[in-house]
Amino acid sequence: MTAADASDIKSSAQRRAFGFVFLIGILSFFADFAYEGSRSIIGPYLATFGASAAVVGIVTGFGEFFGYGLRLLSGRAADRSGKLWPITIFGYVVQMLAVPALALSATWPVAAALIVLERAGKGTRNPPRDAMLAYAGKRLGGYGWVFGLNEALDQAGAMAGPLLVAAILASRASYRLAFAALLAPALVTLVLVGVARLRYPHPEDLEPAQAAQATGSLPRIFWIYLAGAALVAAGFADYPLIAYHFSRARTVPSQWIAIFYAIAMGMGGLGSLLFGRLFDRLGFAALIWLTLLSASFAPLVFLGNFWLALLGTAIWGVGMGVHESLIPAAVAPMVPAARRASAFGLFTAGYGLFWFLGSAAIGLAYDLSPVAAMAFCVLAELAAVPIFLWVARMKPVPPAAAA
Repeated sequence: MTAADASDIKSSAQRRAFGFVFLIGILSFFADFAYEGSRSIIGPYLATFGASAAVVGIVTGFGEFFGYGLRLLSGRAADRSGKLWPITIFGYVVQMLAVPALALSATWPVAAALIVLERAGKGTRNPPRDAMLAYAGKRLGGYGWVFGLNEALDQAGAMAGPLLVAAILASRASYRLAFAALLAPALVTLVLVGVARLRYPHPEDLEPAQAAQATGSLPRIFWIYLAGAALVAAGFADYPLIAYHFSRARTVPSQWIAIFYAIAMGMGGLGSLLFGRLFDRLGFAALIWLTLLSASFAPLVFLGNFWLALLGTAIWGVGMGVHESLIPAAVAPMVPAARRASAFGLFTAGYGLFWFLGSAAIGLAYDLSPVAAMAFCVLAELAAVPIFLWVARMKPVPPAAAA
């Protein structure tokens, strides 16, 4: 084989890998369009059935906790069985059918069950999907860029969905119609899942051949990184609590609260592209700077006026979006390819557990005062920085360098 032939093969493999990443990104756009559109109104929708604030908090909190817990099981099942696509497809089907079905709810328990089912679908499909995306990482020069691009398209959908829902509510004032309208992006998502399965039945072939790797216990660096990420998760306030503060403190008019959320999603997408590239170039240094930046959201959101709250919400969105994309990007080079789905599932389950515990702690602190909630958020986030510095000193292989 000549050098020109080898170059043509490499170029063809890179185009195929990019095609897979882009197709999954478009799929993520429509999936987020559907489920983030629904999540932007589930609180007031439950209230129309007479659900209390406590019910709303318990339902949404349990849904997140249950979904993150399922990631542990689905990741392990995907690695053991090798059935990445079947598990991914099953998760998408469950999630995308649960969203428009909310339009048919007659009582809040029925709606609550569908809300939890939607989270279960997402929890099931994420680890095997991320494992498939990771196969393209080395081929395209870095895991950060691959997961950053996917998160950017994901967050674009997360911005568009709530805006569509807000427009429907403004013109027709019908929650049921808003949920029903989300059937369209849900069906597009399922079609794209089928297309991706047919075009890329063996995504593991996208990864360059490499020496066999051990498949024993996960490395020490993985657990240390998980400890830092858990602190970051604990320090992120849920947007429903932020929106509650805006309404209670009257710093943000009610008609702007959904728009703030859409702006946060958009900023998360842009931040994912930027920090994904920086992660490929700088490694964990990019994650450290991101954590320092995201810690500033709390004083701006909880103590600021309208414009400072807008800035804080944008920073919150950047932190949320980028951490969602850098979690798999950072974990992928730490673990053997055969253990990635399990590692992603375990990592995100731990992340979700501490998100849940942190959310409860922030809520309790807020009942004391917004200052207490702000302090908890900042301290939890900053506590992660020394751990990330420790991980950086352990010199994990930079993704781009490993290609």
